Parts: sequence; structure tokens; C-alpha cells
Amino acid sequence: MRISIYRRAHFNAAHRLHNPRWSDEKNIEVFGLCNSPNFHGHNYDLEIRLTGEIDPDTGYLFDLGVLAKIIKQHIENRFDHKNLNVDIPEFKDKNPTTEYFAHLIWTILREHIEEKYEIGVKLWETPRNYVEFPAR
Repeated sequence: MRISIYRRAHFNAAHRLHNPRWSDEKNIEVFGLCNSPNFHGHNYDLEIRLTGEIDPDTGYLFDLGVLAKIIKQHIENRFDHKNLNVDIPEFKDKNPTTEYFAHLIWTILREHIEEKYEIGVKLWETPRNYVEFPAR
């Protein structure tokens, strides 16, 4: 029986959306306030979905306490109160959009969660805007 479980988390981070190949005018036109040279912050909400088969011995798909620790250690502790452009090496040469950020979170979790589990990441940048990876 395939089933999904979910765990939510929250953290704060800053970023600036900017394409160095473009003029300042084009960056402002495309990214607007998100292009502020002084950066801007978000209160990110994160939802992780694991899908797979229930373990007949435990009745769990995956221990939610273990999932909470993985998220805390590898996501929240790494990104909370950080500047994505400055503090996160993966964004050195990549615009830290929520799309790329959701994919990065998925990649990090994939390193710590067995392949038998499908992982889904839903990352809210604002209460009205979120990105889901992989797309459903």
C-alpha cells in the first residue's frame, strides 16, 4: 500500500535576484524589488512529502521524528538566517530563485533519505507563492 507522509518546517533567509549578464535596467524590469542590491528576506515555509510502502513491522512509512531531525540538521540549520547569494556555495553562479532553492533542498534530502522513498518538496516564498519539486 503506497502512502504519503508530510512534515512542515520554517526558516528565514535573504537573497537577491540578479542576472550579471544583464544591465541594471533589465534586472530591475524583470526582478523588480527582488533585485535590491541590499537583498531582501523571506519567511520560508517548507513541506516535505515522502511516499512509499508502509513497513509491516512498524506500521510506519518513515519515522516522522527521524524526518524532523533530517530536515532540522540539513535544511533549517543550513539555511536559516542566511543570505543565499553570499552564504550558500550552490548559489555562487546560480540565481537563488525559489525554483532553484526547492531543487537544492530536494537534492540535499535525497542524500539522506533512501531511494525507496519518493521525496516531494513544497517551498512557500510567501503565503501566496510556492514552488513544488518535482512537479506533480
